[in-house]
Amino acid sequence: MSPARLGVNVDHVATLRQARRAAYPDPVAAALLAELGGADQITIHLREDRRHIQDRDLQVMRKTVTTRLNLEMAATQEMVKIAYEIRPDEVTLVPERREELTTEGGLDVVRGRDPLAKVVKTLRDADILVSLFIDPDLDQVKASHRIEAQVVEIHTGRYCDARLPADRRRELARIVDAAKAAAKLGLQVAAGHGLHYQNVLPVAAIPEIEEFNIGHSIVGHAVLVGMERAVREMKVLLAQAAEARRA
Repeated sequence: MSPARLGVNVDHVATLRQARRAAYPDPVAAALLAELGGADQITIHLREDRRHIQDRDLQVMRKTVTTRLNLEMAATQEMVKIAYEIRPDEVTLVPERREELTTEGGLDVVRGRDPLAKVVKTLRDADILVSLFIDPDLDQVKASHRIEAQVVEIHTGRYCDARLPADRRRELARIVDAAKAAAKLGLQVAAGHGLHYQNVLPVAAIPEIEEFNIGHSIVGHAVLVGMERAVREMKVLLAQAAEARRA
């Protein structure tokens, strides 16, 4: 069984740049180094408030990324228009609140079914792969399937934040159940949020998860060891998990 694909989110390279409103460090350069390190995909989140990734970054990466470009975005008219013009390989629809530090929880596809279905159809009509970022909840998985999303990315934040072993096991079981249900419905399964070098192996051992999107921990490690090495080290862990599944 092949290791899960690794999408490297370079948002926080842009966060460092925007702290000084400087021209560097450039997330475009970081994306190229991540690919040299073995990244299978580059992920960026173009937020409404443009707090890190800027429109220019997206435009340049569409021309320079040689693997796949995954655009995380809110399901708004502005962002749909941008995606339709830029044509990333994949769009991941995420909830977005201006005051949050990072994305908090998954989309409520059950309650937002009708407007989300329209956005999914518009993006699919543009030949863009559509993923929904959801909590590990069976109702959200089923709703994602009903509105014809092609991928679900399971939010792993509660697992990552759990301090007690029992809580961690419970959250991991929820991820397993959601991944199995999604795969049975024919959805591709990804996972992300809060994963780092010390906690990724149990999640990477879930065979239904085909892709991980990891940003903060890789960028933080890259500050100390460089982007290529940071990506390679995460790829090694994903390979170890795949090998353990074969054993």
